[in-house]
Amino acid sequence: VQLQASGGGLVQAGGSLRLSCAASGRTFSRDNMGWFRQAPGKEREFVAVISGSGPRNYYADSVKGRFAISRDNAKNTVYLQMNSLKPEDTAVYYCASAQVFGVSSHLYEYWGQGTLVTVSS
Repeated sequence: VQLQASGGGLVQAGGSLRLSCAASGRTFSRDNMGWFRQAPGKEREFVAVISGSGPRNYYADSVKGRFAISRDNAKNTVYLQMNSLKPEDTAVYYCASAQVFGVSSHLYEYWGQGTLVTVSS
């Protein structure tokens, strides 16, 4: 399985970005897809997860109400719409796939390379 994340960049506080993660190599619609992030000097943390069929999702409290995860199984792509961005959202964002729906990074088998999001104040 290969995951390719994209869409990161520099944005001012209060702005928006949409991250994409294109998957290949396995039946995408069966996988739960998650987004994680790692800020400089900090551990990787869970951001959001969506189930294979799409109707179930879960968010970290820090992003709830601001971020939205979605997927297009026809395009083998998962998205993370990030609104009302804050400087503390600055991090490298990673997409990952898992056969189990959950928030622990240990559940995720495959990882993308990461895309950097920088939010300026």
